[in-house]
Amino acid sequence: MADETGAPEAPQIYLITPPTLELSSFPKRLSEVMEAVDVACIRLALASSDEQEIARAADALREVAHAHDVALVIEAHLNMVERLGLDGVHLTDGARSVRNARKALGEDAIVGSFCGASRHEGMSAGEAGADYVSFGPVSMTSLGDGTVAEDELFGWWSEMIEVPVVAEGGLSAGRVTALAGVTDFFGIGPEIWGEDDAAAALKSLMAGA
Repeated sequence: MADETGAPEAPQIYLITPPTLELSSFPKRLSEVMEAVDVACIRLALASSDEQEIARAADALREVAHAHDVALVIEAHLNMVERLGLDGVHLTDGARSVRNARKALGEDAIVGSFCGASRHEGMSAGEAGADYVSFGPVSMTSLGDGTVAEDELFGWWSEMIEVPVVAEGGLSAGRVTALAGVTDFFGIGPEIWGEDDAAAALKSLMAGA
């Protein structure tokens, strides 16, 4: 990744919402973070499958996102993207649904795909029309099956593949520093939302990028 002068570009921030939201307070917290730090994209990643709950959250966050001219995508719920006026979808099943999502949403929508630690899934997702792929977690976490996306995967991808890549899951200041030269985006969520000052936590996390 380099700009027109050949200098490396700093990775951008891709914010991921908590799995449950307090709509009385979260939109304000999100706005405060976005006023403090440049954000490239937001993912609505609710654990709930209640369509009314998702719609209320989407309405509230879309207002904040678009006020800052930032895209808002939804995790997994492809059928809700157009109805809720969102910018795209983040798929969680590797390459499997990418082609269908692209066909359903058209060329202008954002279609992203989480591919775990699989180079093959990432390549397949890119070939099927994904705008980005994400790999992770990038360190051991209490969630998941113990699989970790290694630094060499990001290094190989950034050298060989043009599709933008997101590093997410298990991020720390040290992991951000290590991956800053080989990823286009950092997908950040649980690392900051548990802190009282999410914006300060984000700045601290990204300090070494």
